[in-house]
Amino acid sequence: MKTIFPILMLLSYLILAQPFAAGQKFATGKKGLNIYHKSWVDFNKNGKKDVYEDPDQALDKRIEDLLQQMNLEEKTCQMATWYGYNRVLKDQLPTEDWKNKVVKDGIGNIDEHINAVAYHGNTVTQYSWPPSSHARAINEVQRFFVEETRLGIPVDFTNEGIRGLCHQGATGFPAQIGIGSTWDRELVSEIGKVTATEARSLGYTNIYSPILDLARDPRWGRTVECYSEDPCLVSNLGLEMVKGLQANGVVSTGKHFAVYSSPKGGRDGEARTDPQVTDRAMHEIFLEPFRTATEEGHILGFMSSYNDYNGIPVTGSHYFLTDLLRDTWGFKGYVVSDSWAVGGLQGRHYVAENFREAVYQSVEAGLNIRTNFTPPEDFILPLRELVTEGRISESTINSRVRDVLRVKFMLGLFDNPYVEDPEKADTIVHNEAHVKIAKRASYESVVLLKNDVNLLPLNKDALGSVLITGPNAKAVNHSISRYGPSNIDVISLYDGIENLVGDQVKLEFAQGCDFYDENWPLNELYYIAPSEKQQNYIDEAVEKARKVDLIIVAVGDDEHTVGESKSRTSLNLPGNQEELVKALYETGKPVVVVLINGRPMSINWIDAYIPAIIEAWFPGEYGGEAIADVLFGNYNPGGKLPITFPRTVGQIPFNFPAKRSSQKWQGRKEIGSTRVNSALYPFGYGLSYTTFEYSDLQVNPKNQVPDFDSISVSFTLKNSGQHAGTEIPQLYIQDEYSSVVWYEKLLQGYTRVWLEPGESKQVTFYLHPKNLSLLNKEMKRVVEPGIFNVYVGASSEDIRLSGQVMISE
Repeated sequence: MKTIFPILMLLSYLILAQPFAAGQKFATGKKGLNIYHKSWVDFNKNGKKDVYEDPDQALDKRIEDLLQQMNLEEKTCQMATWYGYNRVLKDQLPTEDWKNKVVKDGIGNIDEHINAVAYHGNTVTQYSWPPSSHARAINEVQRFFVEETRLGIPVDFTNEGIRGLCHQGATGFPAQIGIGSTWDRELVSEIGKVTATEARSLGYTNIYSPILDLARDPRWGRTVECYSEDPCLVSNLGLEMVKGLQANGVVSTGKHFAVYSSPKGGRDGEARTDPQVTDRAMHEIFLEPFRTATEEGHILGFMSSYNDYNGIPVTGSHYFLTDLLRDTWGFKGYVVSDSWAVGGLQGRHYVAENFREAVYQSVEAGLNIRTNFTPPEDFILPLRELVTEGRISESTINSRVRDVLRVKFMLGLFDNPYVEDPEKADTIVHNEAHVKIAKRASYESVVLLKNDVNLLPLNKDALGSVLITGPNAKAVNHSISRYGPSNIDVISLYDGIENLVGDQVKLEFAQGCDFYDENWPLNELYYIAPSEKQQNYIDEAVEKARKVDLIIVAVGDDEHTVGESKSRTSLNLPGNQEELVKALYETGKPVVVVLINGRPMSINWIDAYIPAIIEAWFPGEYGGEAIADVLFGNYNPGGKLPITFPRTVGQIPFNFPAKRSSQKWQGRKEIGSTRVNSALYPFGYGLSYTTFEYSDLQVNPKNQVPDFDSISVSFTLKNSGQHAGTEIPQLYIQDEYSSVVWYEKLLQGYTRVWLEPGESKQVTFYLHPKNLSLLNKEMKRVVEPGIFNVYVGASSEDIRLSGQVMISE
């Protein structure tokens, strides 16, 4: 029951009204079949209500009835993806030729159909906008499978959704690393709701989100797409995204399962192999967000990853896809492969001599649906051969297809396969309420890293002129992702400031430099002087800087320096950006650095010499507005870093949490005789325009037994400064002595607290046995007797209060 009840919440969103195929619901005027009845659809066109067509029948009975009517061709078609328009599928709407293709027997899902993907001009389509046009077009595609296939099995329409829905004009949000900086579970739930509501109105039923990977190596290009390096934070935020999506009518498909984010050397692209992770760390750290999403969020989808673990490719691993995911965690949905993950068994990992063998290994392991940028028959036909030959049993096929059908039934596709009211989509996508959530996300994601001499907030009444420079001053592409909305109007930093100050402050602009030049990344290996073009940019910025009162320089990344297949061997600013900042500093004018980036950066010189630094990450559609309001004091930043900033790439791995003594100093100093060991900015770090005091820690009870109910940890938090603001107090736990090497400390609680100047509030966290547990020598989760230190602070290193709990035998 515990699994079924949350899933039924998914169905509560669906309006199970009578499925009537009215003409206005479809993109064409084609007349539909007479198979739609008041409370059911005659999917197999036999003139009677079969069990699988009856909404009043039990879920399992409906699944088994349909499965018994399916032949091998129909079953195998449910095990493949058809990539959407101009990826694989060449038609925007069904054609007569579809009846001659393998899809005449159905298809498991269709991915990213007529959605207009950012940076992919060949996907532009007349049906992506307005939203109602897309809803009608999706209905038209669905109608082919309902009316023109023998059993009428509907399609699951999938799409990406890590920064908002991957569709033209959808509501855009900051990158996941920025959302991680909000430490705001309720906000993430709202983002899930917005994404799901827009998706369902457009006809999508399954969203590939959230990314549940841990960013443990910041060289890795997809760090920008991760919430955090910490398992507690990723688990919490990921869980809220799963629930936000699934409670509002779509399936959440989490990715990338599993141990994907720690390839050897942080390499990406054609590598994506050999994660340097022990079995214990895998279960304690990397798998925890996936377990949480499954056992607590009842997630209905996972994407299997490209990588291997301990020599076994995950997409061909029975342990990961069956033993762990289904038998241990109780997963009830279906697993789709990441693109080319099946082929990678042959062409990346070399454990399959040919693609046919790769199909065999992946299906036997537990894969339900293969996805790739090739026609679905490339997978379906060898799969049928393997069944005919007896290498894959029909019972195995039935098991894989059963999972796919279960999800489709739970989505309500067999009760109403169509978008009921396409016109309503025009009032949903990017509406005012959704924009409000997007703005909130952009504001909350900003982190104040440094503010010496209280340079910030700026006073526009006291400023005559300001230079805004740097490659990210007017850039917007950082907040337009291939995995998020396209054709959205992103507010740049320059535009955000200009909109705020109006005519009160004279604004100057200079490019400053590009993100990188023709010498990059070679100039990360040894110094190469800026090219003539870049030096001219720098000189222009310096000349203008000498004539203004203050300089705001926006540096960092764009979509070419961080992201999928964009891992790096350095964490320094790319190209000539640091040279630009140094040249501006030499003018003697006050300088504010704004980082707009997707990974931690080793900005040691900037931290040493520049008085004010803001981390904005890839801030989303309204990022420029949010940064401007932070700079000028209309918003007090409250974000905290979800990831450690190492001082140098030579420290990697250097992250939180870390095993006991693994990141200690040499020679008892953070800068020893041969090595630098401290973080530039630690996990959980973030400043404010106000100050906060922590006091009166109470741990109750202080003595417990291993199977205790709960322990409360309460304290008083006071805004001791002059500005209203948000603080994010953090609770950390340390086991003094344990049977296995444990972590220095683990995040086990946090909350966002808004306080007016002088206001105090009591904050209470609750610890449960899981918060004090570990995997013992036998890899069993237990609470061991002993002393546990309880820490409360403003970051993982800024501990303000401490206490203890004793767990007795």
